[in-house]
Amino acid sequence: MIILPAIDIKDGNCVRLLKGDFGTVEKVAEDPFVTAKTFREAGAEYLHMVDLDGAKDAKMVNRDLFTEMAKETSLKIELGGGIRTLDAVEYYLSHGINRVILGSIAVKNPAFVKEAVKEYHGRIVVGIDAKDGMVATEGWLDTSDVDYLSLAKEMEQSGVKNIVFTDISKDGTLAGPNLEQLAAINQAVSCDITASGGISNLADIKALKKLGVWGTICGKSIYKGTLDLKEAIQVANG
Repeated sequence: MIILPAIDIKDGNCVRLLKGDFGTVEKVAEDPFVTAKTFREAGAEYLHMVDLDGAKDAKMVNRDLFTEMAKETSLKIELGGGIRTLDAVEYYLSHGINRVILGSIAVKNPAFVKEAVKEYHGRIVVGIDAKDGMVATEGWLDTSDVDYLSLAKEMEQSGVKNIVFTDISKDGTLAGPNLEQLAAINQAVSCDITASGGISNLADIKALKKLGVWGTICGKSIYKGTLDLKEAIQVANG
């Protein structure tokens, strides 16, 4: 299982939110570049990054920071937030970003995802973020009437190979991941599933590994010290 430490960017700062609420923004590190370096030193190979401003404004807001990060670190970066056009996809993938995450656009324009996958294959990841099993969009500010499993199956049919699933009610809470929903989505589709939201400690890492998901994103747990990244990577690889 792959551990993806997370860096969320708002106004150029490394922050975390609670349940996606922009009113709960908390700066968790001084410098995203130094933070990424510590992740690399702990043994991480991947880095999960989110443009929170981009997710809210539906455009590439912190673009230069992400492309600079791709130059400065040897980590494989997957990036989400505000990527709504093929030009944006092409820009990031041609400027060192390893994979891009499409979220809101997957609900609003599934044909776009299909087109992106046709062009870029496994470098396209779909982010499915759910409240009570229903998919949320626009930086989690809107909730749709689309069920998370229905969207996962539709994305699989479109050729998507990788899905990041987040239970928003768990995100930033350190209350443990939603194992029930993760098991359901992992069984419903053949895509590689990355678990996101609520991961707190090594017990969660072990439970997710047992579930058979491809990877897990760890953010707040690392910053708050409830999870040691180096240990988590060792458990995930064991």
